[in-house]
Amino acid sequence: MQRRDFLRLSGPVAAALAWHQLFANTTARQPVLEGWAESAEVFTLGVASGEPLPASVVIWTRLAPQPLQPDGGMPAQPVPVRWEVAHDPRFARIVRQGEALALPERAHSVHVEVDGLESDRIYHYRFIAAGQASSVGRTRTAPDPQARVQRLRLALGSCQHYEQGYFTAHRDIARSDVDAVVFVGDYIYETNAIGRARVRRHVSGLEDELSLERFRVHHASYKLDADLRACHETHPWLLTWDDHEVRNDYDGDHDNFGMSVEQLLQVRAHGYQAYFEHLPISPRRAPVGPNAQMHTQYSWGQLADIWLLDTRQYRSEQACTGMPRSFWKDKLLWHCDATQAPDRTMLGRGQEHWLSQSLATSSGAWRIIAQSTQMSPGTFKPPGAEALLYSDGWDAFPAARERLMAAIAQPRVPDVVVLGGDVHRHVAANLRLHPTNPQSPIIASEFVASSISSRGLSEFLNGWMKASNPDLLYLRGDERGYALIDVTPEQLRCDFKATAHPVTADARFHTQASYVVERGVAGPKPA
Repeated sequence: MQRRDFLRLSGPVAAALAWHQLFANTTARQPVLEGWAESAEVFTLGVASGEPLPASVVIWTRLAPQPLQPDGGMPAQPVPVRWEVAHDPRFARIVRQGEALALPERAHSVHVEVDGLESDRIYHYRFIAAGQASSVGRTRTAPDPQARVQRLRLALGSCQHYEQGYFTAHRDIARSDVDAVVFVGDYIYETNAIGRARVRRHVSGLEDELSLERFRVHHASYKLDADLRACHETHPWLLTWDDHEVRNDYDGDHDNFGMSVEQLLQVRAHGYQAYFEHLPISPRRAPVGPNAQMHTQYSWGQLADIWLLDTRQYRSEQACTGMPRSFWKDKLLWHCDATQAPDRTMLGRGQEHWLSQSLATSSGAWRIIAQSTQMSPGTFKPPGAEALLYSDGWDAFPAARERLMAAIAQPRVPDVVVLGGDVHRHVAANLRLHPTNPQSPIIASEFVASSISSRGLSEFLNGWMKASNPDLLYLRGDERGYALIDVTPEQLRCDFKATAHPVTADARFHTQASYVVERGVAGPKPA
């Protein structure tokens, strides 16, 4: 912890006295007060907002005076927390306020779905507990569904391995004029970096124990990063997850590294609960055991409809893993006929049906599908041989991808742009009705953002992949970063923001490349 963070977290004596007064009559008083000099502040993990709708937004915090303890240093009892939403950051014009209970079974996190707000409006919010006020968050509501909006600006990010670099990208996003952050997975990593890839260390030892307590400490340690807290404090977030929030490469209820179904479902329940406890997700979507509804839809006036998909919870088991002809730690598949099975799915049939139906009834000028990974083909083709497939991506689920492309190709579903992450490279690509057939019509566009900090493939492998797949118009993975998505009624523009790997604490970002999609014309073009 840096010196300035230590001084901020130590807090004034007055805060400690207020804390003592609040819990003076509790049986857990002594454990709570123990170590107060190191952390008397209760809002150490900051504040966040998300899920902006025309009349509501979700606001979040978690009480944690000792954030690196499994219970956050809190007593095993509910604690009342006051919340306020105002037009101004000084809270002279409060528009909504109330009280919520921070419950020990939810790690004393607070999720409030604030309703009764005006559409298309900036708001400020804060929480009050233990005689302390949190930092002031800034958020906004979405425009009215019938409004003819002229602009939407999104920051697209994913894959932030704490040990492989600093979260300076979040500092850059926090300073940017965006309406929302779209984060498409790998918010935390349950694995540790090795060798020179490690530039700082996890503090939770999570890889040794995938318990709820360890997941909580892990999430809290990520939230102690000042740049990540600043990005949450400044913009509302739209979120979905990938695998590392639970277990690397898990598929639905199947683990690829030796866990039984029962063991994985228990770990999944722990991962899902800790994820909810630390992010601005509606309390109506709180997980129940190993199940949670993450897929959802948003609108931004008449300008855009946005879908967030869940590509992990319902997907089929990976094919051909463990066979002699699969190699590179079971990541690449060669001559794996099992991938062609028509019932294989990435989304599950229920989510597939929901997406197909809602795409067909969408009235937005743009249809933006945000999901966790690269949808366009990313195979490796040796000369004169069959392509190598990445076992954990859409290439290994061709029937599911064909069904989604068929839903997009319907006459009532124009101007579709798919956003993705996971693969640690910036990508601009065409999406065809039949993705592996170069003669098939282009029906949509795709942009994939590089990672916030996680290491990517070598440029040799990226070059091989690009040469093997002509619809990959742009591909680069040696730098880290995020993407700015600028949407107007006439075009959608993607600026790939990047910096060197590994990301340093003082990194500066530049525009690596820019692409546009013109309304009515599928496929990205250089800006």
